[in-house]
Amino acid sequence: MKKVFIYSSFERFWHWTQAALIVMLMLSGFEIHGSYVLWGFEKSVQLHRHLAWGLIVLWAFAIFWHFTTGNWRQYIPTTQKLAEVAIYYTKGIFEHLPHPYKLTKLRKHNPLQRLAYLFFKLIISPATWISGLLYMYFTEWTAWGLAGYLSLFWVAGIHTAAAFLMMAFFCGHVYMAFVCSPITAHIRAMITGYEEVEEDE
Repeated sequence: MKKVFIYSSFERFWHWTQAALIVMLMLSGFEIHGSYVLWGFEKSVQLHRHLAWGLIVLWAFAIFWHFTTGNWRQYIPTTQKLAEVAIYYTKGIFEHLPHPYKLTKLRKHNPLQRLAYLFFKLIISPATWISGLLYMYFTEWTAWGLAGYLSLFWVAGIHTAAAFLMMAFFCGHVYMAFVCSPITAHIRAMITGYEEVEEDE
């Protein structure tokens, strides 16, 4: 095994900042829905607004970075080794078999990760911020000429559904982060930028 620099400084900053913002958005968002009391309704609404704008700004920088560096190609779906990776995560991982996908700087995501991240970027994220902004600026719908076309019930429902999808993705992501040997290898890689790969890579 050898250590290879895989994740740039911006990738690591973006990853951890996004994670922190999403956790805080989930905590404040579900408090707004009355699931529990943490900061209080008014403070949670205010916090949720600020965090949402922070995440949107971060996403804007991330999108710019992905397109200017060419890293958007990392998310192009592929069926190459898709079945092998699926079998590994459902069976092989419990038998301590080697991962069928070999990580490189140009191929950071295995086929299942590519599909999951693509779903996150093309479905979950847009549904979250479009419904969120519409929800946030509900009082402006008439001025924007949208009052007759949108329903607050459906906008709120889509935003809540997107939040649950975001939470499911987040939980799955955290779970997969610790499915490795040693158990902290992926976390360490997202802190240092270095992953351990096979010598022939």
